Amino acid sequence: MVAIREKMVVKWRMEGEVLSHSLTRATVRGVSTQIDEPLERGGTNQGQTPTETLVAALVGCTSVISHKIAHKNGIELHDMHISADVEFDRRGVTLKEDVAVPFPSITLTIDVRTSASAAQMAQLQTELAMFCPLAKLIRASGTVLTENWNVTPLTDNE
Repeated sequence: MVAIREKMVVKWRMEGEVLSHSLTRATVRGVSTQIDEPLERGGTNQGQTPTETLVAALVGCTSVISHKIAHKNGIELHDMHISADVEFDRRGVTLKEDVAVPFPSITLTIDVRTSASAAQMAQLQTELAMFCPLAKLIRASGTVLTENWNVTPLTDNE
């Protein structure tokens, strides 16, 4: 039997169809999302802003990588909810001045129910910082990224 090795470095392409000065449809793998500006900034409010999309991607990455780590370590995560509190310096996007760190801070609050021990959850959190590519990119940009975990134990009859 021939072993199939998974590629570790892949290339992919995303297409952006610019529908107006503010509305873009981004498509990859046949899946599209719309990125727009709110009405008060001249957009049509048909999608999240580019900056909101970045934070949404961080929330999604946090969920996906947390679940992969949990699966690898035999942990079940239930009822996960992630919220993001974002500090965004808009001087750059308003063309006022160059901003070195547009997001001074992002705080994720991660609520989850699990039967995992405190040590298992600590390991999950350590590995999340190691493996979530968006968290790594955001931290490398100078943003203070904080993850606050609220872990509720499962009851015996769950």
